[in-house]
Amino acid sequence: MGIYKAYDIRGHYGTEITLALAERIGRAYAEFLKPGRVAVGRDMRSHGPGVAKALVTGLVRGGVDVYLIGESSTPMGYFAIGHYGLDGGIQVTASHNPAVYTGFKMSREEAIPISSDSGLREIRSIVEGASLPDAAVPGKVQELDIREDYTAHVLAQAGEIRSLKVAVDAANGMGGLEVEWVFPHLPVELIPLYLERDGNFPNHEPNPLRKENLADLIALVRESGADVGVGFDGDCDRACFVDERGEVVTNDITTALLATEVLSRERGPVVYDLRSSRVLPETIAANGGRPIRERVGHSFMKATMRREKCVFGGEFSGHYYFRENFNADSAIIAVLKVLSVLSADRRSLSEMLAPLRKYHMTGETNFEVFEQDTKIEELAEAFADGEVDFVDGVTVQYDDWWFNVRKSNTEPLLRLNLEGMT
Repeated sequence: MGIYKAYDIRGHYGTEITLALAERIGRAYAEFLKPGRVAVGRDMRSHGPGVAKALVTGLVRGGVDVYLIGESSTPMGYFAIGHYGLDGGIQVTASHNPAVYTGFKMSREEAIPISSDSGLREIRSIVEGASLPDAAVPGKVQELDIREDYTAHVLAQAGEIRSLKVAVDAANGMGGLEVEWVFPHLPVELIPLYLERDGNFPNHEPNPLRKENLADLIALVRESGADVGVGFDGDCDRACFVDERGEVVTNDITTALLATEVLSRERGPVVYDLRSSRVLPETIAANGGRPIRERVGHSFMKATMRREKCVFGGEFSGHYYFRENFNADSAIIAVLKVLSVLSADRRSLSEMLAPLRKYHMTGETNFEVFEQDTKIEELAEAFADGEVDFVDGVTVQYDDWWFNVRKSNTEPLLRLNLEGMT
């Protein structure tokens, strides 16, 4: 697949993605979307400024007016597009990948993602085709300071928050900037960990889905007596949580908790990805919502958010989607929602979550399989006595257990998730 992934462009800086290629990508984006005004932001990686500058050169050559939002999280980029009514945006980031990576997350108007099914293939074809002439009128470039508007937007999503002790591990990623902007306005005691932005990630990989990357946060929560711990990924569009005992809260359980809060104010559809525990759709339905099961991937989740007019959505990977946030994902808004739920209930987080932690999951297990489609067909045949569907890979459901096996988007792997009711 190379640098063109299912949801973004990503690869090694200097070899797979050069400055010349970044400029061509900017020119190709301009040619494909033909936008008038776009936002460009970048994460904290040392090569970010140079990559962003080359990208902007390509956009300007294509006649696009560029609004530079500077060093920013991916959700800040989504906000700039939606709040200021821009025609699209590109975030220069490699998310949770190591320091040698760079990449581009692309959106169109209203922060609608551009994925392989909605434009990335076409952009790749343009990049790999003949060089394009410059537009008759080049675009203009100006800086856009979003801090005040963004902070107000995020704080408006929170309910009442009481004095809580909150441990935050930003993994030296863009979560440090989110905390810097938002937390001074909250009545909480911040217990910080790795908030300094450093694209070399000197402390641990910025991927909170891996428990080993939460080890320092777990220790900090237990040592400090924090009410909750939060771990962000590199570009801060994902958040994972740890309860006051230092136990990891899986993101489907967090989605169930937040769905209960959202549905207490407004009934409506809630979308979730098919790796999630069965307790999640049960909780949504029990609280008057309509659970919608979707395939894995933020572009699919966001499309369903819009099409079904969902009030909320959550993904097993730690993406949380909010209708009031242009249907886009926001880690910091998810944090404020969790703090609001904790503030409204005097029980500890583990006590609140106990009824939701009633089933038993394996977690995601990877198997190297080169004949992936053949193996998926074999599994469907072997378990044909169950309820079988092919929404994403193969899912088989029985009364007391279920499993899903799906293909990796980037590697010759099949990913297994399995849950038993006992």
